[in-house]
Parts: sequence; C-alpha cells; structure tokens
Amino acid sequence: MTALQKKETNPIAHLTAYDIECLGKELDAIREDVIRERGASDAAYIRRTIDVQRKLELGSRGLLLFSKYKPAFVLGTVGLTVSKILENMEIGHNVMHGQWDWMRDPKIHSTTWEWDNASPADLWKHSHNELHHTYTNVLGRDNDLGYGIMRVDEDQKWAPFYLGQPAWNFINACFFEYGIAAYDLEIGKYFAGRKDKERFKTDGRKVLNKIRQQMTKDYVIHPVLALPLGSARRTLLANYIANLGRNLWTHSVIMCGHFPEGVETFTKTSIDGETRGDWYLRQMIGSANIDGSNAMHIATGNLSYQIEHHLFPDLPSNRYQEISPKIRDICERYGLQYVTGPLHKQVASAWGKVIRLSLPNHIAAKFAPVPRRSVVEPTALPSRLRDAEETSAAA
Repeated sequence: MTALQKKETNPIAHLTAYDIECLGKELDAIREDVIRERGASDAAYIRRTIDVQRKLELGSRGLLLFSKYKPAFVLGTVGLTVSKILENMEIGHNVMHGQWDWMRDPKIHSTTWEWDNASPADLWKHSHNELHHTYTNVLGRDNDLGYGIMRVDEDQKWAPFYLGQPAWNFINACFFEYGIAAYDLEIGKYFAGRKDKERFKTDGRKVLNKIRQQMTKDYVIHPVLALPLGSARRTLLANYIANLGRNLWTHSVIMCGHFPEGVETFTKTSIDGETRGDWYLRQMIGSANIDGSNAMHIATGNLSYQIEHHLFPDLPSNRYQEISPKIRDICERYGLQYVTGPLHKQVASAWGKVIRLSLPNHIAAKFAPVPRRSVVEPTALPSRLRDAEETSAAA
C-alpha cells in the first residue's frame, strides 16, 4: 500500500497491496448496490425531511411572536434550534454533497441549494467536498484537521501558542458558522500569498453578504415582526440561542467524526500514488462514528456514520445505517479498527485529544491512551486472499 501510516505502530502493516485491492472492490460493490436500489423511498425521505423542517421553523417562529409568554418562548426556541440543526445537518450538508442530484429536482440539487449558514454554499463546497473529502486527515492538505488553529497530531511541531487551543476550540464551537465562513474564505492562504487578491476580495464580498443576510433575518426582521406583540427582545434572544445551540451541536458532531483517539492522520507523502483502495482505506481509519438512536442519527445529518459518509459522500444519507454493518464486517475481516462509541464518549475523547496535544510531547505522552490495534489473523481474510497468498508462498 502506498498510503502508509507515519506512526511507529502501523495499523495496516498486515495488509498487502492485493488485500487493499480486494477491499476496494468490496466497497465498490456496496456502493453500486445502493446506487442500483435508490429510488422513490429515498426521494420521499428527503422531501419529507425538508417538509418537516420548514413546518417546524414556521411554527416555531410563529410561537416566538408571542415569546413574552414563557411557554411560547421555550417551545419556540427549542423548535427553532432543532429546525436549524435539521436544515444544516441532514438537509443542507447532504444536499450540497450531491446526494440527491440523481432525482433531477432543481429545488433539491447541489448546484442550487443555499443553506441557513454564514458560509456561502459555493465556498463551502470547495473547501469541504473538494479538499476535505479528497485529502481526509492528511496533515498540511486537509485544513479541516485542526482548522489551522489547533495541533492535532504529535508529529506537528509544538509551540507555546498551542497551550491556548482548548480555549480557541471552545470559542470556535460557539461561533462555528462564522469560523467555517472564515475558513472557507481561506484567510490564512491569502496572507501566505497563496490566494489571488482579486479572488479573495470577491469571495470576501460573498461571505460578508451572506453574513449580512443571515443576521438581518434572525436579528432584525423577526424581532421587528414581534415588536407589535411586545416580544421583540425575547425573539432576538431566541434566535441567538438557536444559532448558538446549532453551532455547539454541529461542532460537537464534526469533532466526533475525525478527532477522537484511535482515528489516524497521514503525511503528505503517504498519498503519493494512492489507488482507489488506498483512498477507501484512508477514509475508514481516518474517521469515527457515534452510536445512538435514530433521532440522534437524523440530528447529526447521519454524520454519526462518518466512516460510511467518508467512504460514500454522495450516497443518500438515509442509507448509511443500512450499510454500516457491512462496513463493520469488512473492518473486522481485514483487521481494521472501526472507531465508534456513544456521543458523550466520543466528545470527551475528542476534547481530551485537543487538550492533550496542546501540551509539549514529553508531557502529552503521559496522558496518551494505550493504542488499540487489532492485527488480523490469516484465517479472517477472505478465502481468495488466503488462496492468493498460499499460491504466492508456494511459488
């Protein structure tokens, strides 16, 4: 395999190039099965989800017109928070991945969807779909890995600045949509002289216009509509709480997808000559899942199945739960770790890593978890692999 780990303990050392080729073919087959089977029920799912989200938002904003009354304030705030989470996670994120483009519905298409978020859709699709999903967890190529403000791997050189990364991470969580907008704007790349000045200005205007639209909607229009009923200030507060809740939830889900202990990172040179099987393998060991209820899976946009999402980012999100046992089985047969756990455990693991790696290595090493590596037994591999290896050995 070309995409070898930089770690001393290599979790894929037991796999041959042929093993990885076969793994890739198995995953291709899973993908083709879903593409062949997707249809009316999948289309009905996303249309129903959009309908529920829009009715929930409309009803919640209606309640907030009477938010001077405590029950209306509480119910309206909770409903608006949930509707924003649904719109961002299960709808916006997945629609913009092209998961529903096969429906050929111009209203639910990756090229036309604009979401309730500070980051313009076209900039987000570039940084997320094109860069993050291509270079998943590759240090220096995947900017989602620490967002340029955090140290997320022991091989990254430590500097005193990183002592503050737990604080930066918390601040980023509270204002996550604005952090993502700044990240999508590639401010660091511009100041490093690697982004064209005119392109930066154009993108900057897009971001500022989008932020203006979002803030006008939440903090001007809806409070003004509630003004005649004496609920303007409470409506303003409800919108702030809803956006804060959505930001904290989104940040937590994304942290759980790539930051927990046990998730691997890669060097730039490790992806030279990468095959399709190599790419699949990197997605599998560079991602982590969250265990939970169906409601939680929907609230995460099915990013609780981050491993499955990174393997197949353009497949309908409602199919990830269905294929998850197949992916887990492949991981077991090929001796790969399938990192998953309940939400509280994954959040704690991700935050623990952020805190641990804020320290110099000689201190951080004292708090490092014991590596959980599983090495496959030859009999666990598919029979065709054993046969090929036996034939090779005999020759």
